[in-house]
Amino acid sequence: MKLDSVRAIANAVLYEGYILYPYRPSSIKNRQRWTIGGVFPKAFDQQRDASRMETQVLLRGAEHAAFNVHFRFLQVMTREVGQLTTSAQELPEEGEPALKRVPSLSVDGRELLAWEEAVEREIALGPLRPADVQEVAAVLPFRFEGAREIEPVRRAQDGCIAAVLIRTSHEIQGVVEARAERLAPDLWKLTIGIDNVTPLAGADREERAAAQLRAFASTHAILTVQDGAFVSLLDPPDDLREAAAQCRNVGAFPVLVGGQDNSAMLASPIILYDHPAIAPESPGDLFDGTEIDEILTLRILAMTDAEKREMASVDARARALLERTHALTAEDMARLHGVMRDHPSQASQIEPPPMGRDHEKLRLVSLLDSGRSLCVGARVRLRPKSGGDIMDIALTDKIAVVEAIERDFEDRIHVAVTLIDDPGRDLGAAGFPGHRFFFSQEEIEPIAAGDGP
Repeated sequence: MKLDSVRAIANAVLYEGYILYPYRPSSIKNRQRWTIGGVFPKAFDQQRDASRMETQVLLRGAEHAAFNVHFRFLQVMTREVGQLTTSAQELPEEGEPALKRVPSLSVDGRELLAWEEAVEREIALGPLRPADVQEVAAVLPFRFEGAREIEPVRRAQDGCIAAVLIRTSHEIQGVVEARAERLAPDLWKLTIGIDNVTPLAGADREERAAAQLRAFASTHAILTVQDGAFVSLLDPPDDLREAAAQCRNVGAFPVLVGGQDNSAMLASPIILYDHPAIAPESPGDLFDGTEIDEILTLRILAMTDAEKREMASVDARARALLERTHALTAEDMARLHGVMRDHPSQASQIEPPPMGRDHEKLRLVSLLDSGRSLCVGARVRLRPKSGGDIMDIALTDKIAVVEAIERDFEDRIHVAVTLIDDPGRDLGAAGFPGHRFFFSQEEIEPIAAGDGP
């Protein structure tokens, strides 16, 4: 199993909750980030935040089977905005220029905001044979040094530095371990864990915000095996149900990922099903992989210009999301409206019908009592029957366009229409539910040319 084959879903987990709609720092839910997969320093256990993530999985394999562990997480860093007291051509070689820290600043229309960003971290352990870690666990300490980076922000007019962005990360320390327990000649229970042993002193032990800067966020593990196969804990074979039920997981939810050879597992901090996948229709990261792309995309497009400017100022990821959303074509949007798949093979699909009336085979179908012909493309006024469906009654007197005239298995006629004032009328014309409504002949009133709006 190649690690790259599971990166897409692993990265969706890594950035799940990184920033949420409405993608603005001023929104309340974006002031409470990094809530998924948090592994805090042990010294902060007094706040009941976990300092260890542990996963136990079942592995089938003989003596020569070997597994690898990749723990991944985000390390939070602060981003401060500094306004230079006096603009300069270059930054000093050492130290900071004379500046004033401000919560926000605009330079040539670019909004600079003080906030938090994150950097990806990864620790690899293995390959390991289960038999070699049966008696003594494999232990790998790790450390990432703190860093400070100053990014100059120049004015377009003269190229002088007017402000700086100061990014600061703190040193973090941890330990990764792996051990195995033989349950049968070719069956092992693996225990994989990661601990945050970053030291805290003084007020940092009491303040969650300070501890968060030394925590592991969105922590998860990718496990791969050669010459072996992992066992599903969600749907284990009958002979392994008891063993699967005995697996203990703390802050992790292990599922099979990648191909059907079961050679990889993802220990995720969020609940997933076996063999999760990113929908091929998804145009890119929304940092909320469990949400519906279409809803979030439409909401982004509906944001005000001021809200979009604030979103663009969050960081490069949010800015790319905004630009990508505005670049979506009508065909891209149509694909987001819905595809039905069978899981896990995802082989069976019901694709949406092609857009446009050119695909309608029959245009003139019947005559109404008035003698007027009713055809696809005709304008009608809706007259729902009293006592009918409340959604139909809510459309009383609405002006609509006939998109299709269809006959059911009992030879009843149904007229499919889209509303003139529906912003999603193009989706109704494409046959999507929610924008396409059905009425009987008796519930529609043809409108003569020149009548109506």
